[in-house]
Amino acid sequence: MREISPNETGKLYDCLEALAKHHNQVSVHFKGDYPQIPSEEKIVQFGKELEEGRSRIAVIENDHNVIGFCKINTDGNRGVLEYLVVLGQERGKGYGAAFMDWVLDTFRLLGIHEIDVKAVYGNEAIRFYEKYGFKERSVILTLKRLPETAP
Repeated sequence: MREISPNETGKLYDCLEALAKHHNQVSVHFKGDYPQIPSEEKIVQFGKELEEGRSRIAVIENDHNVIGFCKINTDGNRGVLEYLVVLGQERGKGYGAAFMDWVLDTFRLLGIHEIDVKAVYGNEAIRFYEKYGFKERSVILTLKRLPETAP
């Protein structure tokens, strides 16, 4: 595992696309809505956040191919686990646990003791986070309206 620099964020494209596909499969109410922001735009955003020092991104690679990544942000004294992605064929090998160790250690070193994470409703990752002590704080409800049609 290693942290990446802003000029390496393009390596995350395949993982972002796989995550969108996964969310479209597991989402209870919003199948087909992912990605909400195109992966190309996210990659540019990630690079800017790394340059500004607001984010850190760790990757795990196999033969120079990214098989998973984890992105964390800091917001004052609060940490945000924004992404934890392991490609489907690589799951069950301990990479998620390795990322969580990195997350918890990094935030501890930064003096951050409260961490937020969001997960798509229906995603089995929720149980993974609960094993680390995460608990529901709030529920976000979304109303998706169809565009109005002109008569």
